[in-house]
Amino acid sequence: MSKKIYLYGNWKMNMTAAETKKFFDEFAGVYKPASDLEVGVFSPFTSLWALAEGAKKCGVVFGAQNAYYEAKGAFTGEVSIPMLAEIGVTHVILGHSERRHIFGEPDEMIAKKVKAVLDAGMIPVLCYGETLEEREGGNTFKVMERQLKSALEGLKPEEVAKIIYAYEPVWAIGTGKSATSEQAQEVCEWSRKLIGDPKVVILYGGSVKGSNAKELLSMKDIDGALVGGASLKPGSFLEIYTAYKN
Repeated sequence: MSKKIYLYGNWKMNMTAAETKKFFDEFAGVYKPASDLEVGVFSPFTSLWALAEGAKKCGVVFGAQNAYYEAKGAFTGEVSIPMLAEIGVTHVILGHSERRHIFGEPDEMIAKKVKAVLDAGMIPVLCYGETLEEREGGNTFKVMERQLKSALEGLKPEEVAKIIYAYEPVWAIGTGKSATSEQAQEVCEWSRKLIGDPKVVILYGGSVKGSNAKELLSMKDIDGALVGGASLKPGSFLEIYTAYKN
């Protein structure tokens, strides 16, 4: 029996509400639900209403790309978890490398966000990964141990188990470069041991597409993919799953 595959699409700062509606009009015609597949889409905040409508019709997970840990207050430009919950959002991406490196979010802030999302009964998709400089300096596992331990500190085992983990080497995001299947498997296996729960869901992200999907998703400790550019079109997005199956 083949394992369940989690195929999550991070649209980043792409897709207006109108484009989101068009995506799901097309997606509904080609998507065939399967018992061993969970599809999720994470849109910009302004497209979440359109995403909610399309995702519900198609039966896929819909989530946000970020959230702030305070429920309300003087935090101009931020979006709270209760605001997301009101729309029906169930999953939130946290700690993405672009949040860490472009916007300077520290480990401590990400940990607060993880706890706040869990407290709201939602599922964090926790991203972690090393830069090229960190990998070449031999610090890959040191960096990720810091990122993961900070985010999980103080959580109950059942909370740790609920999180979906996404290993994304920073040097492979949006660059066209992908970690080899062996590199990705090594980190995901190591992550599972560090987390201390063999059943947690661990995704790989970083230039995943149809051409490399089978090799990556066939690895024992990779449960799915967090997809960037290839998730913007239904065909290239779903091709990742079909490539793995065929």
